[in-house]
Amino acid sequence: MNGIGVTLRALHDGERDLETDLLAVAERHRTEHEVHHVATDVARWSREHAARLAALGADRGVELSGPRDHTPGALTALREKAAQALGRRPETGLLLLEDLRDLHLAAVRNSLHWEMLAQTAQATRDRALLDLATDCHPQTLRQMRWTNTMIKVLSPQLLVSV
Repeated sequence: MNGIGVTLRALHDGERDLETDLLAVAERHRTEHEVHHVATDVARWSREHAARLAALGADRGVELSGPRDHTPGALTALREKAAQALGRRPETGLLLLEDLRDLHLAAVRNSLHWEMLAQTAQATRDRALLDLATDCHPQTLRQMRWTNTMIKVLSPQLLVSV
């Protein structure tokens, strides 16, 4: 598998992971209505991106529809239980900020992969790959902007109240 295949696989896994993480955060913080609803909505983008990457990969002999390389760890389960137990207490805010930070970093990683693929597509005149990156990357950038905005809005209140 060449570098494009490796990057397609990394991005596909990243999009699938981001979808799972967004849905987990939405569920964990369902009392924060904006987080719950927006995270659920933007998770759909990652699901669509992964499906489109799998289709492109199949056209190139890269199998991307198989099982994920890893499963959620003990830390994820611990966060979910802690958020449930704490409800709307100040400690929940710290968990929310940590979750938003992790989502942001995952979206940044995906954005970098989209950028790498777009640059490669331009250099190799690969229209299908360029169209995919051009369609999907802006949504990943919006995921990043949303998490960044939520961190900016919530940090002062949540960090002072602890």
